Amino acid sequence: MSEIKNLDNIRENINSVDSELLKLLAKRRQLSKDVVNSKIASDQPIRDTDRETELLSRIINAGKEFGLDSHYISKIFYDIIDDSVHLQQNHFQTSIFDNGTDVIRIAIQGIEGSYSSMAAKKFFAQFNKEIIFISKERFDEVATEVEEGRADFAMLPIENTTSGGINEVYDLLLHTTLSIIGEEKFRVKHCLVGSEKTTLGKLEIIFAHYQAAAQCNKFLATLPNVKIQYFADTALSVKEIKEKGKVEYGAIASEEAAKFFNLKIIQTEIANQPENYTRFLVCSRKTQIVDSRIPAKTSLVMATAHTAGSLLNALAVFSKYNINIEKLESRPIVGNPWEEMFYLDFEGNINSEKVKLLLDDLGIHTRFLKVLGCYPTKEVSKAALDFLATAANKKEVEKTIEPVKEVEKPKKASKPKSYKLASRDYKAEDTIIKVNDILIGGNNFIVIGGPCSVESHEQIFQCAQFAKENGTQILRGGCFK
Repeated sequence: MSEIKNLDNIRENINSVDSELLKLLAKRRQLSKDVVNSKIASDQPIRDTDRETELLSRIINAGKEFGLDSHYISKIFYDIIDDSVHLQQNHFQTSIFDNGTDVIRIAIQGIEGSYSSMAAKKFFAQFNKEIIFISKERFDEVATEVEEGRADFAMLPIENTTSGGINEVYDLLLHTTLSIIGEEKFRVKHCLVGSEKTTLGKLEIIFAHYQAAAQCNKFLATLPNVKIQYFADTALSVKEIKEKGKVEYGAIASEEAAKFFNLKIIQTEIANQPENYTRFLVCSRKTQIVDSRIPAKTSLVMATAHTAGSLLNALAVFSKYNINIEKLESRPIVGNPWEEMFYLDFEGNINSEKVKLLLDDLGIHTRFLKVLGCYPTKEVSKAALDFLATAANKKEVEKTIEPVKEVEKPKKASKPKSYKLASRDYKAEDTIIKVNDILIGGNNFIVIGGPCSVESHEQIFQCAQFAKENGTQILRGGCFK
């Protein structure tokens, strides 16, 4: 009895701590709003990576005193910093989302409980407005709802990290009058859903959107006797199970969709890739002017002449103005066999002088050019903050390393020009190796560390934890002593 009472006391204490955490998070969020007003007065940019590095450095060091490792701290503060940055961004961009009412009408392909609806809720959460979803079966119907004024915004999935681009949406962007005004990158967690008595052994048919099926095809291959029946939407497939009530039916959908329809989750994490994200576009009848202090992205579609070097000449314009292309996707031109339209996302604000000059030059090298929209980029990434976490410890690491004196560059060796692997005659630039977001051979200081020999699971994980907490960016391990 005393043990139960003790457990109840512990849980009460946990609840009390959780309540205090919520109050502190709300207080911090309000301070982020105060930061916006200060930045407006002093005309400062939204992002301050030096401040973020200093913040994580201080918090990580303070966390160590309480026995908290840097990975745990950086994971929590990723969400806090992400929320703070986008809260400040939205403060500058509220006019485009202000329709004069307390309600936002959002057109989606599918129904509530779908990934489109969840991404929309995440994107519009900070505007504190009631969301009314307008459900349509096809993407072109979604766009029409906004074009004709029955919806304020459209939420359209454009690409997935596993299955790639969504062709119907790319084709739609070419013809619609809507403008892209925002993006949301949403983590997709596919589950196998069924009725209360459904098991893997009883399944005969699985309902799934074709994109969801493609993202889970390795799992589906383990069920060779189960038939896949395609549905227009993941949540609609769950609704079908609810209405039919048959134990031999299953569906691929989210945990939220299963809870929404009060169904059982048979198996979680069934996607091919655990880090499975879908990027959504927010589209409106109005174009958006992005504040110059907010990191922006511009999307466009173009066609070049069907001649040698035409595409190269167009892409060279981006190099001329030192503007990074984030995405390049090709789609066939209907009626012109073997000719392509090219969709591009690039870093830059359409109202900046540099981007204006780029678009003028680009027009010379293209026979068709349409800007699809300019919008704030979701530039805060977990990888970037993981780097900040290691950068926070970087100064301590650099103190232990003696400065390297500049040495004379080696004279060019005479070797056959055909030796392409190492020949400067073939490639004069230094080789740069990319490991996730870390560049080896670039201008940044990189720390690589690890055991001379991997001897056990426990040993390598202890090394990994020590390396991460002490500024190491790449873990290595030898195979032999």
